[in-house]
Amino acid sequence: MRQTTRMNTRNRPWGMLIFFTVAFFLGAYFTFAAVQGDYGLFRRAEIDAQSTLLQAQLDQLNTQVARMENLTHRLSDTYLDLDLLDQQARDVLGLLRSDEIVIR
Repeated sequence: MRQTTRMNTRNRPWGMLIFFTVAFFLGAYFTFAAVQGDYGLFRRAEIDAQSTLLQAQLDQLNTQVARMENLTHRLSDTYLDLDLLDQQARDVLGLLRSDEIVIR
């Protein structure tokens, strides 16, 4: 009976060493995953930076859309802007007024 108690005391340090080693590596793995994993802190910072960039692009596109809607409205049948009509006739059709001289 004394032999089994001696073996249990001998195995105890190895068992604790293995337990703490496994616990350490699990803790290290989860810490690494929390910082650099797909849902980690670094990925979150990348997503925030990308979100800011995309928001700036969206604002720029919204400004362009508003400008084009304004120009479209100004060229519609219900609204006539003579300056815009004159500009478009010159740019697109190459028209000139009778009192203008073209120098090339």
